[in-house]
Amino acid sequence: MRHSVAGYRLGRTKSSRIALRRNLIKQFFTHERIQTTKAKAAAIRGDAERLITLAKNSADASADQKVHARRVAISKLGDNQIIKRLFDEIAPRFASRNGGYTRVTKLGPRLGDAAEMVVLELVEE
Repeated sequence: MRHSVAGYRLGRTKSSRIALRRNLIKQFFTHERIQTTKAKAAAIRGDAERLITLAKNSADASADQKVHARRVAISKLGDNQIIKRLFDEIAPRFASRNGGYTRVTKLGPRLGDAAEMVVLELVEE
């Protein structure tokens, strides 16, 4: 039974699962649109939205809180260039939006193994 078990295992060990999520979120913030499987998109969607909310809320915060927000984001992603892009370019676009920053569009099954493919993208107004 999976009672009270959170998250997606994705058929990987803990360390490779963390690396996979980190790399997918980095690519998502770099390109603002990625094509992946439905399970992987579901696994990273919440984390990506939380990071956008963190960056968005830090815009109106004090200097100490801005530094703290950037350090929290760096601990999740580990890349200063992506953090700069997230805080300076992506988050200000969603200043007036209360959540729902991403969209998942189904593409159909993949030819090789029939895995359900989706496009995960940032919602543009």
